[in-house]
Amino acid sequence: MDHFRLRRHPLLLGALALLPLTAAVGPAHAHGQRPAPHGDRLLVTVRHTGGADGVYVLRCHPAGGTHPAAGRACAVLERRTVWGRDPFAPVPPHRHCTLQYGGPATAHVTGRWAGRPVDAWFDRGDGCRIARWDALVPLLPDVRS
Repeated sequence: MDHFRLRRHPLLLGALALLPLTAAVGPAHAHGQRPAPHGDRLLVTVRHTGGADGVYVLRCHPAGGTHPAAGRACAVLERRTVWGRDPFAPVPPHRHCTLQYGGPATAHVTGRWAGRPVDAWFDRGDGCRIARWDALVPLLPDVRS
């Protein structure tokens, strides 16, 4: 990099000046701190499903945990994670939904996915919420009658 470019980009020059300091510090765990955990982890609590109730841990990248379909659950989340769309987003307010009831099943999903915190509630109280639930099967159990 020539002197002219560095003079035109003072932030780059400042970053280059800090480079030796960051290299000297080393990784975070070198000073007694634990490294950040790898992969995504979700806690899925399911109730009133008629057979799949429970609390499951789902880990992805690599798939594992106590979730009964960990690999397939991770795959559905991967497919639904698209730039600008949250796979856990609630039904938008004022959306027109069919007046159907999908049963008493509920689910609560917490943890981290794609580096972001997750705290999402699911139920099957109308057509939109049923579709939202069904889109995440097998993360959520298939309770269709």
